[in-house]
Amino acid sequence: MIAPSLNVLGEELQSCSLEPLTGYFRNGCCDTGPADQGSHTVCAMMTAEFLAMSKYLGNDLSTPRPEYGFAGLKPGDRWCLCASRFLQAHEEGAAPHIRLAATHQRALDVVPLEVLMLHALDLPEG
Repeated sequence: MIAPSLNVLGEELQSCSLEPLTGYFRNGCCDTGPADQGSHTVCAMMTAEFLAMSKYLGNDLSTPRPEYGFAGLKPGDRWCLCASRFLQAHEEGAAPHIRLAATHQRALDVVPLEVLMLHALDLPEG
């Protein structure tokens, strides 16, 4: 079951990435639901710095894992990150840029909007 698909701006959630195909439900969006314990809700553009930090912390996102159909991520790829990992990266000074329009509103349960906006590629006008 997927939670209502609204972004952190209260608008319809936009796609994060179809190539590579991302999202907890592998539908290209940072949708979430009760089974998504990690809250994969932040649409982030990968950087070498973030990928290195994630690997160091035990979540290697850059190494291909063909047995799981995972080609590995590289800088510039967009991916739905766990909200808590994004917040950790922010606190460590290694947060990647994000797309607010593609970041699910449930990310706000973990990450304050002000923090998301610091890293946003798509700040709202006004």
